[in-house]
Amino acid sequence: MVAAVTGLPTGRVDLTTVLADTLLSSPVMTASGCAGTGRELAGFCDLAGLGAFVTPSVTRDGSGGRPVPRTVETPSGLLSALGLPGNGIDAFLATDLPWLLQRDVRPIVSIAGATLGEYAELARRVGNTPGIAGIEVNLTAVEPAAGALPVEPGHDFARDPVQAARAVGVVRRDTAAGVSVFAKLWPGVAGVVDLAAAVLQAGADGVVLSGAMPGLLLDPVTLRPRLGGVTGELCGPALLPVGLYAVWEVRQAMPDACIIGVGGIRTGADALQYLAAGADAVQVGSAILADPSTPQRVVDELRTELAGHGLASPRDARSVAHRPPSR
Repeated sequence: MVAAVTGLPTGRVDLTTVLADTLLSSPVMTASGCAGTGRELAGFCDLAGLGAFVTPSVTRDGSGGRPVPRTVETPSGLLSALGLPGNGIDAFLATDLPWLLQRDVRPIVSIAGATLGEYAELARRVGNTPGIAGIEVNLTAVEPAAGALPVEPGHDFARDPVQAARAVGVVRRDTAAGVSVFAKLWPGVAGVVDLAAAVLQAGADGVVLSGAMPGLLLDPVTLRPRLGGVTGELCGPALLPVGLYAVWEVRQAMPDACIIGVGGIRTGADALQYLAAGADAVQVGSAILADPSTPQRVVDELRTELAGHGLASPRDARSVAHRPPSR
């Protein structure tokens, strides 16, 4: 028989979370690319009240993104092929980042490069800016058909642990001491544990598990791809089991690793599942597109969920699913 859970008053739950060396007010943050630059979300959610705000992936040069249409709904989420649209690093540093810092938001800046040189340049320019909470190294944006950066020979950062480690290594080298570096890994690869081990050894302070899965959807009438970029990336509720599995696998192999879970989170109960599977913190992504208040709601619901399970903090919930069941 499993022992009954004794609840706690919600006022006794402390959501404060230490992520690598960074103190966050809660373990809940946005996911890259799903909350715009912050301006779009500010009217619906207290950005400063979130653990962190993860920016869209910043590239060295601006890009208009992939052909339209770029998104299409599926029965289990959203299929998208955005292509990392943006104005490039110059515009980001001049307008977007100052806007966040002036409002006491804790930004984790996502960066994406096609070469080691691009990753190094982005790290030098972003990773030495006072006030940022960390850098997220996007190692998932490598699928040309999905509208991301082209893969050059020797630069398969998403699948090859050696190349992923090289990218993280130059980012860590050129980022100021004290600024955390997190590596976002792609779930569509075999050996995610080996990939995580490689980037952590190369200097990452933690890993983000996991990005969207590749997908394709056809128009039932024309039988042609519905996305302008042909294939895309599937996100939303369908990704919950995929993300949980990746977090579980890495936590089993690396009990002391810092892990951020992402994929399919819509409620505080979803967030709690990630913590129980081994995550230290979570990111809310595509659910924001349907309800911009989702990140703040997840914070509130997570507090209630923790209290209901008799857990006083996110730390108390971490990896409980790995423990032997109570008798």
